[in-house]
Amino acid sequence: MSKPLPLSQRPYRPGVGIVLFNAHGQVFTARRIDTKDVAWQFPQGGIDDGEDPASAAKREMLEEIGTDKAELIGESSGWISYDLPDDLADRVWKGRFRGQKQKWFAYQFLGQDSDINIDTEHPEFSQWRWMDLAEVATLIVAFKRPLYEQVAAEFAPLAAKLKQG
Repeated sequence: MSKPLPLSQRPYRPGVGIVLFNAHGQVFTARRIDTKDVAWQFPQGGIDDGEDPASAAKREMLEEIGTDKAELIGESSGWISYDLPDDLADRVWKGRFRGQKQKWFAYQFLGQDSDINIDTEHPEFSQWRWMDLAEVATLIVAFKRPLYEQVAAEFAPLAAKLKQG
């Protein structure tokens, strides 16, 4: 196997992120199954070849939380990126990428909590809960914190509007 490119020369993996709001303006978060750290995050994932970001977001929602009963209510103004730490960069995605650039989508959840099922075909989460948008960035892994702070700032008006009813 060839040696991976230096981190600075690797591209970003294109991906999407989903901020799923309930009727009270809280957001869906889930604890990752693949780490011993207490790390909560939003559903997110890669964009398949030939797939547009909005379709990828709906697919990822269904794959990760077992439902896509949701209505699109917002979209990030641009792409937001993060870099993997050096120790992860050579292991994750076979060392091909330096991190991800993501398009973020905000959805209003239209289902019931019982519609959410994280015990999917390829589970990524061990538990889930609703929490305040501002709280999520404090519970994410450190290298994604700036991205989550940016997403929270961009979608804060949506949370405020939903909390007001």
